[in-house]
Amino acid sequence: MKEAMPVLTAGAGLHETLALLTSQLRPDANHKEDMVFLKDVFSERSLGYLMKIHEKLRQYERQSPTPVLHSASSLAEDVTEELQSGPMSTEEKELLHLLSSPHLKAVLSVHDTVAQKNFDPVLPPLPDDFEDELDEESVKIVRLVKNKEPLGATIRRDEATGVVVVARIMRGGAADRSGLVHVGDELREVNGVSVIQKRPDEISQLLSQSQGSITLKIIPAIKEEDRLKESKVYMRALFDYIPLEDKATPCQEAGLPFKRGDILQVVTQDDHTWWQAKRVGDSNLRAGLIPSKLFQERRLAYRMKMGTLPNPKSPKKPAYEQGCDKEDCDCEGYFNGQYIVSPKCKAVAPSCGQVFSWEFYSAGLRRSFRLSRKDRQDSSGEGSDFGDSDYTTYEEVSRYQQRPNERPRLVVLIGSLGARINELKQRVIAENPHRFAVAVPHTTRPKKPHEKEGVEYHFVTKQQFDADALNNKFIEHGEYKENQYGTSIEAIRSVQAKNKMCVVDVQPEALKRLRTAEFKPYVIFVKPRVPESRRRRSAATSPGGGERGRVTDEDLQEMRQSAIQIDQQYGQLVDRVLIKEDSASACAELRGILERLERESFWVPISWVRT
Repeated sequence: MKEAMPVLTAGAGLHETLALLTSQLRPDANHKEDMVFLKDVFSERSLGYLMKIHEKLRQYERQSPTPVLHSASSLAEDVTEELQSGPMSTEEKELLHLLSSPHLKAVLSVHDTVAQKNFDPVLPPLPDDFEDELDEESVKIVRLVKNKEPLGATIRRDEATGVVVVARIMRGGAADRSGLVHVGDELREVNGVSVIQKRPDEISQLLSQSQGSITLKIIPAIKEEDRLKESKVYMRALFDYIPLEDKATPCQEAGLPFKRGDILQVVTQDDHTWWQAKRVGDSNLRAGLIPSKLFQERRLAYRMKMGTLPNPKSPKKPAYEQGCDKEDCDCEGYFNGQYIVSPKCKAVAPSCGQVFSWEFYSAGLRRSFRLSRKDRQDSSGEGSDFGDSDYTTYEEVSRYQQRPNERPRLVVLIGSLGARINELKQRVIAENPHRFAVAVPHTTRPKKPHEKEGVEYHFVTKQQFDADALNNKFIEHGEYKENQYGTSIEAIRSVQAKNKMCVVDVQPEALKRLRTAEFKPYVIFVKPRVPESRRRRSAATSPGGGERGRVTDEDLQEMRQSAIQIDQQYGQLVDRVLIKEDSASACAELRGILERLERESFWVPISWVRT
């Protein structure tokens, strides 16, 4: 007796149908391989999952759900920032880890796209006589004026698709002069007459008999070289761009606005003046126009020549390296992002080492320690990836994530006046000395009784120090009270060789020396939250949060100006800006950054990935 086929219920889904079909497959002597293949395909777990997803989508489609929010991604970012602003519990750390997951970010991005209906195109109405079969194709109407001369184009029927395409364009002919007809274009109509079912010789006769105005309905070809030109080049913008303020753009509405630090996907560089690009992470899939690198550099150079733009190579010098001028102070000056203070000074005159630092300072202090500018003259050829260009416009970048057996990235802190970056660095390192460490500096001064070689300093002779400086072994170095101080490249390598993340705080001028594929530095610009005036300052919001500073409005203005100058001169080298409200929150934020560096991917110069 023949076995009857089971009957499906009315509410059976696709995955149930698929499971039933699989169970009914029986071996067949004549088609054994085919049956085995079908059974393997239908039994594939991923196919079953797809069927279930399809059913759920159809179910929700019938319910016509409405989104609760249209910007879930923004809400997740706000929650992430709120979590990072202070100490976190175990549950909060887990939530932060989930919100930072690229998969969850992608899901939220898709949710926002669907909620905002960005996938719905807004198109102009079609002509009344437009054929239904062309609804999903890009059609071009070309009108040419042809007298007795030939059209200057040959046609052929494509063997694969059967459509009639333009096979050749004759130089100097009517089609060539128009610039509207190209090899590979599909021909659909001639003067309103369909050519789909006609032979090529019939079409040629129709074209030759047409005189005066001739109208062609064409589907433009997608050339193979055009497909290859679809670029996946990513650039980090190193300047702000507002198309509505750019009189040179061919179409302001088509321009793509961006800010310094945005990652742009340059989809085409065919035009040497205007590129087409999209912002990475932007829900808008349409590309916009941006000035090309060459064009932007040329017009910046022209503006500088005309006097409408300051010379980037001669900026106003910031007020770095403030020293202590107390007669009884034993401070050793400013070096490596901190003030070098002896134990005597800390015990007898604590204000020298604590007040006159990045935290508080006096505008009248003399400049007692100045870093050498020899680090700008790098005879070894190592250093910045920006090259010798006067202007930085774009930097080609790629995604990079530290591999398990790879040396940790270098973390570089720079700070404006009032940031007190050395204290911030020391607190984070003290919390986890097994993972983070500092580069031990070199000095020519005599070792003090309580000091150990290689702990506080590497103590060397003046001759050895001068030789190392001459050989560009220091990322920065200088002299104070006839003693030399410097941070060497080898000191950084020594920390990284122990599989520890090296954290250094340097003068901003040293950044260009450190930006190499070897170190892959992650640069953090720390600046304090500066109140508008001294009267509005409180212990909670003032830089340092104490009463000893007695900071004047002039001091606050200098702090603001210091941050502005560093941002203008070195902002393009910065990966993250850390606003320091207080030591505890800044320490927590820095700690979070260091932890993410070890597990997440970041945009870096492409030369760092290729090497």
